[in-house]
Amino acid sequence: MDTVAVLMKEPERLALSRLELAEPGEADVVVDVAWSGISTGTERLLWSGRMPPFPGMGYPLVPGYESVGRIAAAGPASGRSVGETVFVAGSTGFRDARGLFGGAAARLVAPGPRVVPIDAGLGDRGVLIALAATAHHAFPADGPQPDLIVGHGVLGRLMARLAVAAGAAPVVWETNPARRGDACGYTVRDPAEDPRKDYRIIADVSGDAAILDALIARLAPGGEIVLAGFYGDRLSFAFPPAFMRETRIRVAAEWKAADLAAVGALIAARRLALDGLITHRLPAREAEAAYRTAFTDPACLKMVLDWREVQ
Repeated sequence: MDTVAVLMKEPERLALSRLELAEPGEADVVVDVAWSGISTGTERLLWSGRMPPFPGMGYPLVPGYESVGRIAAAGPASGRSVGETVFVAGSTGFRDARGLFGGAAARLVAPGPRVVPIDAGLGDRGVLIALAATAHHAFPADGPQPDLIVGHGVLGRLMARLAVAAGAAPVVWETNPARRGDACGYTVRDPAEDPRKDYRIIADVSGDAAILDALIARLAPGGEIVLAGFYGDRLSFAFPPAFMRETRIRVAAEWKAADLAAVGALIAARRLALDGLITHRLPAREAEAAYRTAFTDPACLKMVLDWREVQ
């Protein structure tokens, strides 16, 4: 069995390629992918060659961890059923390429417990569930919420929407005027026009490794900075200002299964909307143009590849 996949052969060089798939086992499912999202964080680092050393890293590789499709075959021990619409957070089931992420393909083999059934009515918006779960992992609905979020991309918007659903009203910083719209229940500001220096919890989703000193200067005493983005460069900060504020710095890693379940429940209850976040869509056969647009066009919040004609 084989598939057509996005293959990053080396930095800034990718193409659609036909790859052989591993034979599915009794606990695996085969998923025909309808849509996959392009991450402007980790996938940009892979594409540019700036990804820090990471388990499974290397070229050639299949990127992607935001895929939605339909189960075409299910092993008897997979716990899943043929016909289910599922979210797939990537795959390692390729014989001739690394599967660090591994979701950008027309067909995937993945363990049944790692795919998540979702409402088919979500359509391509289902690819956003991973980012929503990432935001929830940083700030669970039953815990303290950020009162400042840095960055109004897709992750920042989802984090703000989740905070509003939890009863908070955060401020979001965004330097790009074109990205300051689409706020409901929270405020988006240019950081240069924000005089506040008493934020209790600041969430950074900008991916800017040089931002810590500026954020520490905006914290209240005993405040916390949560690093919820992914950083290609080494982070550092001046110690005296952090010392005087007794600053706490926390790293939020990737989502867990409980986060997917939590955001799924919020979506089902209509407390979390995924509308207005996908700005660009292209057929998978135009993958090279899609990735370049996703990484170079500031107007592109989220690019989705449509695989339905590649099956």
